[in-house]
Amino acid sequence: MDAFTENVHQYQDRIYGFACAYLKDDAAAKDVTQDVFIRYWNHYDEIDDDRAIAWLMRVTRNACIDLLRKRQTRRKSVTVDSENLHRAPDGEANPHADAEATDFETRLDAALAQVDEPYRSVVTMRELHNMKYKEISDALDMPINTVKVYIHRGRKKLRHQLAEVLDYEST
Repeated sequence: MDAFTENVHQYQDRIYGFACAYLKDDAAAKDVTQDVFIRYWNHYDEIDDDRAIAWLMRVTRNACIDLLRKRQTRRKSVTVDSENLHRAPDGEANPHADAEATDFETRLDAALAQVDEPYRSVVTMRELHNMKYKEISDALDMPINTVKVYIHRGRKKLRHQLAEVLDYEST
């Protein structure tokens, strides 16, 4: 029980962060994180501690994909972006810098949403969550060379999408 609790504390922020980046929804990311750790509890005896983060990331990615598929079939007409609600203004905040950062995040999210799978997952894991190639390889159950190729292609696709988003918004 102590080892399980320790692993949960060690990995919960990474799992939540990945789910939040993938879903763009704070509440849904919390739900997915909770579901992932319930699954982890149910399979804890079957998972080596060395491969725990890979298993958790793979389960998180699959849970996010499942949730997005459910949303698509329901065709919700109202969406709420609650991702930024937890951010409180800083006492010495620079409104101009904050606006630029928020603007860039919005553009990055829009561009990343246009990148197909598996490139989006690989780039998100590498660039937003600083995962190592081996961790991504284990999490997605693909050879490390394939991960490297997908990261290269994903970055290229993301650059292309960012250029399109920036050109579209400037006209």
